[in-house]
Amino acid sequence: MSAASVGSVAIAGAGLAGRLLAWRLLSAGVPVTLIDARARTDRDHAAGVAAAMLAPYAELVVSNAHLFALGEDSLALWPHWLAEIRAQTGEEVYFRHEGSLVVAHAPDAAGLAHYADLIRFRLPEARREAVQSLDAQGIAALEPELAGRFARGLWLPQEGQLDNDQLLGALQDAVLQGMARVGGQWLERTTVHSLGAHTVRTTNGVELQADAVVDCRGVTADWPGLRGVRGEVLTVSCPAVSLRRPVRLIHPRYMLYIVPRSGGRFVIGATELESQDAGPITVRSMLELASALYSVHPAFGEGRITRAATSLRPATDDHQPVWAQREGVWHLNGLYRHGFLVAPALVQRAEQDLLALLAPSKSTFLETAQ
Repeated sequence: MSAASVGSVAIAGAGLAGRLLAWRLLSAGVPVTLIDARARTDRDHAAGVAAAMLAPYAELVVSNAHLFALGEDSLALWPHWLAEIRAQTGEEVYFRHEGSLVVAHAPDAAGLAHYADLIRFRLPEARREAVQSLDAQGIAALEPELAGRFARGLWLPQEGQLDNDQLLGALQDAVLQGMARVGGQWLERTTVHSLGAHTVRTTNGVELQADAVVDCRGVTADWPGLRGVRGEVLTVSCPAVSLRRPVRLIHPRYMLYIVPRSGGRFVIGATELESQDAGPITVRSMLELASALYSVHPAFGEGRITRAATSLRPATDDHQPVWAQREGVWHLNGLYRHGFLVAPALVQRAEQDLLALLAPSKSTFLETAQ
């Protein structure tokens, strides 16, 4: 078995959390080794199969005050972090902070009212005015494409969205640039065998040493009660429809979301299954997603499905994210369906804790580098 000195921090897992944390630590001058079971450009994982909605208000129907607070903190961080990434790499990541829209067909008006009541009930009182009821004219003013199609809706003006694929690509470049500048390495197609407080062992017999080890491997991580929750999404190209913000459709069995991207693209999802099956999308899910999408606007019927993807989202028993140390290993995991919503706030906390832990060795490293 060989040994390699890898710097101050080893991060197992190169999804959203792993990439963000690696970038932040490298920006702070800490050498990082990123151990990635996939190729860097692979997007068939939870972060790559996501709508990347930044929706703390809408998600209150399935979350709580803690996640809401993390979401608000993250929404404040995203524009600053994206500006830093752009300054470092020159890459622009599609990002909008123009709210989201919730609508329902006439037979489902009661479901829309219940949805609004539930959000308002769970919101802090000072935030309740941010849930704004709309009539048909209000919907048309926000999204002209939907004029005359819905009589009632909700506007959640504090929400936003970003392009997950662009972000993952920009983070890849930012991390590699940081490694070239500060030190470290990105090990692709490398599977972790075991983790210790200062050691990572891979299945090909390599032993890596680090001052701190962080496990960001999602559903493959060793954390009590962690499980995968299956999600299925379509990517549709439909330049005939123009939406500026995410649109959610209330339905008795599911809640469809349509999230616009640049270039006339849309990410569509709704399904959430308690299943460890990571296989291709099912016929039923495809039919439900496509038919609900068509009901929002018939022009979607001529759109082209450019991707049908599935992933397993890592969830804990209580659906709360984890940043904690266990048996000497730090764990950043359990982001479930809220990954892009809460990741910056959690990563900032992880960054602060690790920098405090590594402060003496970091200072020594910087003095040596100078």
